[in-house]
Amino acid sequence: MVSAFSSRVRYDEWSSFESRVGGNVDRILDILEEQKVQATFFVLGWVGEKNPDVVRRIVRRGHEIACHGYRHSLVYDLEQDAFREDTRKAKRILEDLAGAPVSGYRAPSFSITKRSIWALDILVEEGFKYDSSVYPVRHDRYGVPGFSRFPVSMQTEKGNILEVPPPSLRLLGMIVPFGGGGYFRHFPLWFTDWGIRRVNRREREGVVVYLHPGNWIPTNRASPAGASRGFATTGTSTRRKAGSGPFSGATGFPLSAPSSPTSEQTTNNRRST
Repeated sequence: MVSAFSSRVRYDEWSSFESRVGGNVDRILDILEEQKVQATFFVLGWVGEKNPDVVRRIVRRGHEIACHGYRHSLVYDLEQDAFREDTRKAKRILEDLAGAPVSGYRAPSFSITKRSIWALDILVEEGFKYDSSVYPVRHDRYGVPGFSRFPVSMQTEKGNILEVPPPSLRLLGMIVPFGGGGYFRHFPLWFTDWGIRRVNRREREGVVVYLHPGNWIPTNRASPAGASRGFATTGTSTRRKAGSGPFSGATGFPLSAPSSPTSEQTTNNRRST
């Protein structure tokens, strides 16, 4: 999570660090191809600007590009005009590289919350068809408790947008986040697999799972923030066929918006990075 390092690594220092995005994305692309899985890559505009070939490789391998903002600014820390400018700049860069419209958006650190819900109006105005930012959980940095746990069409003052929430479980009377990012590290694989099957079978819904390229660094060196994890700025969401890979038996669901690749990956049972 880029925002976790923001107090130690300034934006104007990003270019001074070794970039490992390309190699890690290629590793993910190979795995997706082997498993016959399509993914959405939510890419920062900055990453596309500095690593244009990475975006082009994602597109050539048949995945969708979606928008993660330009420089990973938290939505609720921005004024509305600044958010529009950041998002518009990133969308323009990514569409030029992908050669196709960018229809999806995911806010950095899921930072569309009750106090920044106005962002959905701007996304509609800027031409986005779906968003995957509203996490229906309680968390100190993000979340809208009580929000739908599954895809829902949102009516804003500017028009409709499909909201595709990140993954969660109803467990012991609570809504528990799982199946992505740090939650892959917090919970063992068997719990993630069990959670996906539970949602599939009990609620008859698909699960959007997400990961970051930094999660695929075999040996991470200590970061400037003092944590032994990779500095990653891309994510992916994917759709997995039943009976393949570590989530065998999990089934996906079709979205009414097209799937897209991101610097964060997502699958449905989608995975995002």
